[in-house]
Amino acid sequence: MINPFGQLSELKKMRDQAMKIQKELQAEILTVEKNGVEITITGDQRIQEIRTNERSDNDIKEAVNEAIKKSQEVAARKLASMQGGLSGLLGQGQ
Repeated sequence: MINPFGQLSELKKMRDQAMKIQKELQAEILTVEKNGVEITITGDQRIQEIRTNERSDNDIKEAVNEAIKKSQEVAARKLASMQGGLSGLLGQGQ
């Protein structure tokens, strides 16, 4: 028999873990330089600063896309640590 209160407890634990990861991502600062453009972005994908050095729009676009990609990689690594809790909650891996 499945204990619904146990599942609620697991959900709360996962929610707390997700909130902790979100705060960690907000504190993570990444700087990416591409084509002479420097982008500073947080792990939760908030642009902090763009230094263009009078580069073209295309160079700026490529640098922003690279910065977003790097922040997504950081987020994916942090969220992978939650995956064990998700499979347990869904009844997998047991």
